[in-house]
Amino acid sequence: MKKTDICLIENSKIILNNEIIFESETQNFSDFAKEAYKSLALNYPKFHKMDNLSKLAFLASEMVLKNEDHSRTALVFANKSSSLDTDFKYQESINSEENYFPSPAVFVYTLPNICVGEISIRHKMQTENAFFVLDDFDEEFLNNYSEQILKSGKAEKVLCGWIELYKESYKAFVYLLTV
Repeated sequence: MKKTDICLIENSKIILNNEIIFESETQNFSDFAKEAYKSLALNYPKFHKMDNLSKLAFLASEMVLKNEDHSRTALVFANKSSSLDTDFKYQESINSEENYFPSPAVFVYTLPNICVGEISIRHKMQTENAFFVLDDFDEEFLNNYSEQILKSGKAEKVLCGWIELYKESYKAFVYLLTV
């Protein structure tokens, strides 16, 4: 397997193949994501409705996938916190005395694999996808799992990565694997 196009997002920077693509002064992830989206001229209106985990995965994936055909690209992601950041926001919407009903707009994102779905829809992917919750980034595990997908012929490429976001701590490390 060959690793191509590596994207890292952390500390208010987007780095693609060791080159800084975008950098911001803001420390707040939500503001950083909005600035990056605008600066990189990404055109996907659903971005503004996504939760922060999905925005992080989307930004990293867009850097690697670009506007090429990825209908035969699989997705294999992992993180430690699952969708805990959004889960807390959803719980707050339940506990709020102002709302009689919890927010369905937030509830939609209370599963970590929703970000995989957003990317799949954007790129018309029709292959395998998985989102694992692990204690730490385990590149060997992700690569071995991806290798099985590639060997099976179910995909021509696999976008792998670590997409971790909890409160203001975030890191995305994604890369494309090919045979």
